[in-house]
Amino acid sequence: MTPSKIAEVNVSHDLIEAIASFPLAREVRHCGMTFRTSPFDIYASCPACGTRLKVRSFAAVAELEDVFDAVMTWMLQPGAEALVRQRQAEIAADPD
Repeated sequence: MTPSKIAEVNVSHDLIEAIASFPLAREVRHCGMTFRTSPFDIYASCPACGTRLKVRSFAAVAELEDVFDAVMTWMLQPGAEALVRQRQAEIAADPD
C-alpha cells in the first residue's frame, strides 16, 4: 500500500524550536503588578482591579499561538486524541 502524500509545507527549524520552547504561561503587567495566564487566553482579568485585558492579538499576520490553535482544532477530530497519546508515549520513551 502506498501512503497518501501529505501536503508539503516549508517548516523552518526556528518554528520547531519556538514550539518546543513555548511557555506554559504568559506574564501580564497591569495595575503595577504582574500575573500569569494561559498563553492561549485571548482575554485575562486583572486580579487587582478586575479589568478585562486583551492579551492575544488577532492580526493579519499569523502568530505562533495560531499554529497551536490549528493543531488543537485538528485534535478535535474523532480518533485524533488516540493518535496524539500514542505519539506522546513514543516521545516519552525515547526523548532523543
